[in-house]
Amino acid sequence: MSHAIRRFRPQDAEAMIAFARGLPEHDLLFLSRDVREPRVVAAWLKAIEEGEIDSLIAEDGGQIVATAALVRDPLSWSAHVGEVRLLVAPGRRGAGLGSDLLQGVFMIAKERGLSKLVARMTVDQTGSIALFEGVGFRAEAMLKDQVRGTDGRSHDVAILSYDAARVAALHAATGIE
Repeated sequence: MSHAIRRFRPQDAEAMIAFARGLPEHDLLFLSRDVREPRVVAAWLKAIEEGEIDSLIAEDGGQIVATAALVRDPLSWSAHVGEVRLLVAPGRRGAGLGSDLLQGVFMIAKERGLSKLVARMTVDQTGSIALFEGVGFRAEAMLKDQVRGTDGRSHDVAILSYDAARVAALHAATGIE
């Protein structure tokens, strides 16, 4: 299965909603908003336009199969930090799509001058945790009962972080480019 990665654009809104609605609810719990809702996707696109979010999509045959976003607040005390959000369709997991999108996010983070990245996910999303740890993220915190699904069940959220300066120093010390 092939895929093309590009920027998320306003004309992709309906396809994004369809993609999000095709995901299990549990996959969406780490997000602060429900991206299955049109007004949430509209706000997402507005934030892209205003320069607060960079977002990529992976598509196959004109259909979105994954998305990644780098969210930042240039006016906050944490302007050096970006939050990474990644969603991959269940049938496309384990094929390198998430890794490809994360590499794109890393390039954008470097262009934006970010020195730290964070990612959130429920603690039982072991595949996602392994993917992020595989590219250098480390567990930093766990928030107990942080999110609640429509079934009323609470879930813990893990926060992983990536310290760009630490990773660059490690690479320099080991000769890795």
